[in-house]
Amino acid sequence: MKEFIITDTSTEQAVLVGLITPEQSEQKVKEYLDELAFLADTAGCEPVKRFQQRMESPHPVTFVGSGKLKEIKDYVAEHDIGIVIFDDELSAKQLKNIEKELQVKILDRTSLILDIFARRAQTAHAKAQVELAQYQYMLPRLARLWTHLERQRGGIGMRGPGETQIETDRRIILSRIAKLKQDLIEIDKQKSIQRKNRGKMVRVALVGYTNAGKSTLMNRLSKSDVFAEDKLFATLDTTVRKVIVENLPFLLSDTVGFIRKLPTELVESFKSTLDEVREADLLLHVVDISHPGFEEQIEVVNKTLAEIDHSEKPVILVFNKTDAFTFVAKDDDDLTPRTRENIPLDELKQTWMNQLADHCLFISAKEGANIDALKALLYEQVKEIHITRFPYNDFLFQAYDDENN
Repeated sequence: MKEFIITDTSTEQAVLVGLITPEQSEQKVKEYLDELAFLADTAGCEPVKRFQQRMESPHPVTFVGSGKLKEIKDYVAEHDIGIVIFDDELSAKQLKNIEKELQVKILDRTSLILDIFARRAQTAHAKAQVELAQYQYMLPRLARLWTHLERQRGGIGMRGPGETQIETDRRIILSRIAKLKQDLIEIDKQKSIQRKNRGKMVRVALVGYTNAGKSTLMNRLSKSDVFAEDKLFATLDTTVRKVIVENLPFLLSDTVGFIRKLPTELVESFKSTLDEVREADLLLHVVDISHPGFEEQIEVVNKTLAEIDHSEKPVILVFNKTDAFTFVAKDDDDLTPRTRENIPLDELKQTWMNQLADHCLFISAKEGANIDALKALLYEQVKEIHITRFPYNDFLFQAYDDENN
């Protein structure tokens, strides 16, 4: 059975489709499609056109209305488009009907993210997690994968080859899912032993929305060379480095980034990867302050963290990419409401962020701006945790601090 990975899209053009609903405003859909375009670019295809439709809810058969589907079909045919990507997860019925109507490759947000993860996975752990998520996504959609085969009318002795193959594939997939789950249990046991072997050092975990700059910050703090680029999900495997600030060592881990509408299959598969988050003593929540929707991204991360770990941990909000922050000053006679794009950074800092006091910092990991202040805050936070764990070290820290002040 072929591995479930989308074929190379390096030369293909794509159109994006999103819905404006009572739950998703037009502005939100624009932001979601911006992110979908970034996902498409990360996967290797070029988004060239966007389609939006205002509906109460997605059409159960074709996601969009028949008129909009016809509009998309005409554009696809006229411009020789190879892929149509929908911003929400499509059901098996929707996939089948849309593909039949448009006669091109149809992807939804989930399958696109799964494809990116499949391309990015490097270690056996990540590959097993991605493959498990792919098979779990594929299982309820097997019928759609066999629509190209001749199907005969049902009945005793009348089942067609497609239906027989679907049943065979379902058994194969279920068997493979069971095997992958067992493999992941074994890998998790090995990683658990590795974590125990690190001793009782204080653990700090970098968390945040994808492409917030976690890996760049990891490199800055640990003086290492963790892979980082301006793409979504550049990091899938958790990387752990020993960091020493002043005289104080601790472990710093870089984890996979979160994203809105993250496929359920991936959340379940990657929960073991996020054991570093569960076992961390302190979280550095890295936020891309230059992104217009950074507040919603914070909510997405907090919600995902709550799903994987309900314990209360100290968190430092690290607002990154101050070097990329831009704003457009409003004219004096402009009476429209102010938005994030109209507020300078200094003024933005005086909003709700001002109440976070010592648990909030503004930096540029790329340029190194304010990194010393972050290190100083890390030192104080890690020292406090370390003293709680090893009370007899208190006088050593006091002597060191007295000597350096």
